[in-house]
Amino acid sequence: MSLLRENAVLALFACLALGYLVGKLKVGPIQLGGICGTLIVSMLIGAQHVGVNADVKNVAFALFIFSLGYLAGPQFFANLNAKGLRFGVLSVMEAVIVIAMAYGIAKAGGLDVGTAAGILAGSATESAVVGTAQEAITKLPGITADQSSELQAHVATAYSVCYLFGLISIVLLTSQFFPMLMRINLADASRELWDKMRGSGGGLEAGETASLPGLVGRTYLVSQGEGSSLQQLEDAVRQDASIEGVKRGNEVLKVAPGLKLRRGDRVLVVGMRDAVRETGHELGPETSGVPGLDSPLTVRQVVITDKRVAGQTVTQLREREAAATEGIYLTGVQRVDQDIPAVGETELHQGDTLTVVGTGSKVERFTKAVGAKVRTDSADWIYIGLGICLGVLLGMVTIHAGSANLSLGTGGGCLISGLVFGWLRAQRPTFGAYPPVAAQTMKDLGLSIFIAVTGMAAGPDAGPLLKQYPLLLPLSGIAMVVVPAFLGLFIGRKLLKIEKPILIGAIAGQQCSTPAITAVSNVAQSSVPMLGYTITYTISNFLLPLTGPIFVGLIGLQT
Repeated sequence: MSLLRENAVLALFACLALGYLVGKLKVGPIQLGGICGTLIVSMLIGAQHVGVNADVKNVAFALFIFSLGYLAGPQFFANLNAKGLRFGVLSVMEAVIVIAMAYGIAKAGGLDVGTAAGILAGSATESAVVGTAQEAITKLPGITADQSSELQAHVATAYSVCYLFGLISIVLLTSQFFPMLMRINLADASRELWDKMRGSGGGLEAGETASLPGLVGRTYLVSQGEGSSLQQLEDAVRQDASIEGVKRGNEVLKVAPGLKLRRGDRVLVVGMRDAVRETGHELGPETSGVPGLDSPLTVRQVVITDKRVAGQTVTQLREREAAATEGIYLTGVQRVDQDIPAVGETELHQGDTLTVVGTGSKVERFTKAVGAKVRTDSADWIYIGLGICLGVLLGMVTIHAGSANLSLGTGGGCLISGLVFGWLRAQRPTFGAYPPVAAQTMKDLGLSIFIAVTGMAAGPDAGPLLKQYPLLLPLSGIAMVVVPAFLGLFIGRKLLKIEKPILIGAIAGQQCSTPAITAVSNVAQSSVPMLGYTITYTISNFLLPLTGPIFVGLIGLQT
């Protein structure tokens, strides 16, 4: 341990490596995850009086919370509509209930503000609350440096225990118990809803690979479709297939809607397999590839920026933008950092990233109509640095309420600035580059480093606190997950009338629990629950971090 005490860099990355190794442990549907594993390992190492400068924690937390807001920004503002606010009821309920329950537990148990805030953060399974609560503790009136350090350590210790039991509870509730309570087979219910949303049966899900691909290209020899125009053929299959090439003798003809086919023409048809086969029945026998007739397809990531597209379903987009979507095939939709079904009834939001396939010219036309190509260039650190600076300055604004000083702190300020900067980037994707992969990496790395430094600082004080509250902490972690989850189930079914598979995903999202939605998706063998998860996850990711300073302000007034 002396080597770790003398080398902070070695200690930090040892916590990350060993923590993520521990996080891979899995029992049934329960997997600790890298963050929980890092916290456990760092507390054990910290108990041997190994530590890292607190400034490292502060920098990492600013990067994490800004990146979190940046990724969620487009979806957060897109969800400020009737449908988003409908699901947002669950997130607001979650925030109110966990504050109320944590306040009640703190008063009944005579807990200090650090332990109570740790219970709130762990039970909500929201790591960002640790940072916002710890920062708020440092600003309590009349608090000494030693008291602040001790209370911050209590936050981390209580968080680690409550997070573990809260994580187990939310995973088991959403993936196992709630489907049984609603008397559904989650996989069957998700498949039925998927088919309903597609408008037809037999769809493929994320993680499945078709033995026969859905998107194909075939060439046909015209023998019975002579005299038909290309427009007539494409109208028969709507937008599920398109004519991409016609060869007459040795001449490749220009594809135009009014072009009439002759016997002996060879035609390249591209689209969904069933539609291509249907078109082939109208043309004649399939042939092998024809030299000069091949039309390479382009695969592109396109981010939606056009407000006219936001709020439309995939089907509505195809109907209202028929010219732009002709010959374009949507194979994926990514929202925040999650994949959701690319089916007819999926509602598109500003900031969604679409994976589209088509010929180069048609993909370019579609891109101009709905948004912009996702750029993979390097991050714009001028934009990112400015955003973090503004977030820190916003967090310094203090509101005096009686004897209490309330402020957002660095966490709340950077979260809000991240939301705004992410939203601005989605509106004008020509500036402020922060590629999603880079933002996701910085978010994960920032959180991991923050948790590791926090855990090491809490290590020496962890043992006494756990001995003092051996039952209160785990029971609080379970209760503060179970109560809002059951309330979410009741409100979602009885009042909001949300479809059962989507509601289960929304409950995982109101808790901001990635392990829970992973377990739900595995049981459902479907990405359908993601449709509810992404909305509540985005809203809760904004609301729950703000509960830290609010809660500390409430408890601080009473102590």
